[in-house]
Formats: sequence, structure tokens, C-alpha cells
Amino acid sequence: MRNGGRPAGIVGTGFYVPPKVLTNFDLEKLVRTSDEWIRTRSGIVERHILSDGELTSDMAVAAARQAMDMAGVTANDLDLILVCTLTPDQPMPSCACEVQCKLGATRAGASDLSAACTGFIYGLSLGAGIVSSGAAETVLVIGAEALSTVTDWTDRTTCVLLADGAGAAVVRPVPAGRGVLSTYLRADGGMRDVLYVEAGGSRYPASAETVRKRMHYIRMTGRDVFKWAVKVMEEASLEAVRRAALTLDDIDLVIPHQANIRIIDAAAQRLGIPRERFVCNIEHYGNTSTASIPMALAEAVQHGRVHEGDTLLLVGFGGGVTWGSAVVRW
Repeated sequence: MRNGGRPAGIVGTGFYVPPKVLTNFDLEKLVRTSDEWIRTRSGIVERHILSDGELTSDMAVAAARQAMDMAGVTANDLDLILVCTLTPDQPMPSCACEVQCKLGATRAGASDLSAACTGFIYGLSLGAGIVSSGAAETVLVIGAEALSTVTDWTDRTTCVLLADGAGAAVVRPVPAGRGVLSTYLRADGGMRDVLYVEAGGSRYPASAETVRKRMHYIRMTGRDVFKWAVKVMEEASLEAVRRAALTLDDIDLVIPHQANIRIIDAAAQRLGIPRERFVCNIEHYGNTSTASIPMALAEAVQHGRVHEGDTLLLVGFGGGVTWGSAVVRW
């Protein structure tokens, strides 16, 4: 998508992680691994996981309130709430409806969006398009994930990576030349077997057998994901920049999905973009799926790394498989 209506962009950001921290040394007690092994292969030192009784919607609301405060909007201003997640509180009602209720946003429509780790970029593209068309003035886009609830804590290939958290963005009309300049969204359902959760839907409804076989947990073919992820990060980055009629030299900051530091480093090398222009917070938060990009964006804003007029490249990939990117001028 290249914005053809009125300009729409991000005017507020926020993020939240649960207070409970799980370090690499904690994981050494659960599976055959080590702090050095995890750091070397992923860049992760620690991650946050849900406290007892905490829900995906609770994290989403905390991040949303930060973003709304920054944007100067109230719950009554919201026209639409989009929650991008693969781990909602329950199948129905949607996580977005739970968020709408907890915020008291009685005027807002609400819907979940499922595109795994690329979800926030899909949600941003949809939200910006709706605002650009004039169908809404204020859209709240949230990426929230409770991956600890679908993590097999006996599988060292996945449990060392996954974590919980939420990031949010308020999308509204912005001045000409600002906002979401382009987006690029892609998927390939034929690659479903490289990253998936097998049971819990119509293919394998929950049963004693699916629980016994541990079919409700995330499974991943790590080597295949790595090769594919580096390739599509390059593709998506170049295409979004081209659609915005820019070049990579125009990009001030890259905010990638925080899946693995080696994937980010490889993508930076292929794109020829200096590593210091990438936002990376995976060390402290791990892989939070669709929450990772809005979390990294919000933290970069809080730390003063994003300035007015900066051009940002958001790029991600995830199960489905899905991938995508967006160019945003702050």
C-alpha cells in the first residue's frame, strides 16, 4: 500500500512487559542449555513472562494507555481498536473486545488480527488505511503476546527465545509528508510447517490426546526459518522503501522484528545498512512475536532515538508464514 488519501501516522506509542523476569540462568534449571549458548545463538539475556492471573488483554491495556497519553487522546476518542495477537485471552470474545471494555472505549469498534510476528505491520497498514480513507479519525493498534502460554518449557530450541509483552500505537491524521508512506504485506501458507501451533483449532480440536502429545505448543524448524527470514527481511525492506519513492540512504532508523540477533545482523549486512541504525532490544525482552516491533518503537521513542522528521523502516516476519514492512516518517 502507498497512502493515497489524507496522511495518517503514529502520534503516540507505548509498551508494557510483565514484572516477572526469566533469565538464561533460570532456564539452565529447566532444560539442557547455558547462558553462553543462548547469548551466542540469539542475543537474549533475559525475558519477561506473565505473572499469575495476568492476561494478554491486561498487557495490551497497559501499553495502550501509554500510547494514548502520549497522543493526548481519551478512550472516547477511539473509533477502532485492532489487537494483533496469536495468544488472545480466549477464542471468543476477541482480545480487542476485552481491551475495549477495560479501556471504557464505548464508541470504538474492536477486532483481533492474526498474522503472527508480522501482525503489528498488518495492523498498522490497516489502521492507517482506514484513517487515510476518512472512515475513522483515531485507530489504536496493539501488538500483544503471551507466548509463555504456548511455550513448551522442555523444548530448548524454542523456550529460550519466547517471551511476553505488548506494544501500542495511536494512528491519526498527520501533516502532509508525514506518517505511513508505504506498506508491503506478503504471506505463503505453503510454508506453514516451519513455524506453527498444531492443535486448538478445527484441524485438531483440543482433546486429552492433543494435550498428551503436547500439540498446543509452538514448534519451529530453526534452520529453515533463519534462511527464509533473512531473505524476506531484505525483500520487504527494499520493496517498502521503493514504494515510498526513497532509498535505503533515506532511512534513519530500522525497527525489525526481534526474533534473533543473528537474523538482524545478517539482514543488516545484506542491506548494507550500518548496525547502529537498527533498534535492538532483544537482549532484555526476547522474542515477543507481534509485540516486538511496537515495543522496540516505543522504547526507541522513550530513549530519544526517534526525532521529528525521521524516516523509519519497520520490517518483520512470522508464522503463517507472513512477512511485511512499512516506511513511516515521524
